[in-house]
Amino acid sequence: MIHFSRRTLPALSVLAAAAALISGCATTGSRPAMGPSRAALPLMERVALGANACWFKSGDPAFSGYRLAPELNSFSGRPRILLVKAHSPESRPLLVVQAEGNPARMDAFGPVMSGPLGGRVTADVNRWASGGKGC
Repeated sequence: MIHFSRRTLPALSVLAAAAALISGCATTGSRPAMGPSRAALPLMERVALGANACWFKSGDPAFSGYRLAPELNSFSGRPRILLVKAHSPESRPLLVVQAEGNPARMDAFGPVMSGPLGGRVTADVNRWASGGKGC
């Protein structure tokens, strides 16, 4: 189950329950449609690609003061992306989105989540984590 700190995301729970219900109704011999992988690394790769395309390459002014710092190769089994100040990438991250496990449990935290971008970050990350590609 995907989980965000300080926010409950019932839509993903409903999607997971619906997927389980549909796969339980499949007839013998048929294969359910394969959705996006729910393991931590592929999930975070989708999120990083979406964030890079929609927040930065698009020139979105809401993210102009930030820089994306993906840390997908993690020996801890917790791939993550960081949002840092554009001119001070060594400073403390303002947003951390990380996942672990299979199915992945995702967390997002940092000052950005409690500010005006928090709702948008949540919606975007949910969309990308569930396989959506749009901005």
